[in-house]
Amino acid sequence: MRIDSHQHFWHYSPEEYGWIDSSMVRLQCDYLPEDLKPELEALRIEGSIAVQARQTVEETRWLLSLAGRNRWIRGVVGWLPLASDSAPELLEELTENELLKGVRHVIQDEREDDFMLGAAFNRGLALLHKYQLPYDLLILEPQLSYASAFVDRHPKQVFILDHIAKPRIAAQELQPWADQLRKLAERPNVFCKLSGMVTEAHHGTWQKEDLRPYFDAALEVFGPQRMMFGSDWPVCLLASTYSRWFQVVTEWISPLTSSEQAAILGGTAARAYRL
Repeated sequence: MRIDSHQHFWHYSPEEYGWIDSSMVRLQCDYLPEDLKPELEALRIEGSIAVQARQTVEETRWLLSLAGRNRWIRGVVGWLPLASDSAPELLEELTENELLKGVRHVIQDEREDDFMLGAAFNRGLALLHKYQLPYDLLILEPQLSYASAFVDRHPKQVFILDHIAKPRIAAQELQPWADQLRKLAERPNVFCKLSGMVTEAHHGTWQKEDLRPYFDAALEVFGPQRMMFGSDWPVCLLASTYSRWFQVVTEWISPLTSSEQAAILGGTAARAYRL
């Protein structure tokens, strides 16, 4: 089964999606299931994981409603205020819906690079294991240096690293990202999404050769059984069509065994998110 482990939906408004700035005009419109489904069908992708793009419980409930009406949306990675006293009650409520498959906070936008080490945030995150909910780790390359210590606080928690931690692809810098990624990958409870790479490159001029060293580094340390394909649609449209990114990934993984390819294209996501 092919699964896109990372895509988004939204009803666009500048007030609710302030992170979509003037450099992202392509994203300043609605993106809904009926817009994504033809892309998936053309590539024989059977399902997707819808990931939060706005930090509100309201959006999480909306994404769950979309998944309920479109069964090819196999699950939702939602948001809730993990550092809040309301987190336990909200978790109890939201997990009544079996389509909630994970939780994410936009750590990349936090002012402090060590935000993930905060006491209140970690208390909330520790609740997820009870519900067998993975945590999607969305960070920038400078924050990667804190990630291993963060994960070590929760050895039984499944973590899924988004966008291979956003290395500096446009600048063609591998270090210190590669060394820090290797350290994080030593933790067996961490998975990695092969996603978000095209938007870290030069949007209009990138070539697959620009991205290949980062793919190779991630594959070496995580291996196929802990890596999963993600489109990051519609954000990827800033730099690539859906089909171009998918074709690049399938070309990169073509030397692998059929079972390894199947893991990256869907099996790892199905296992990590308990689809």
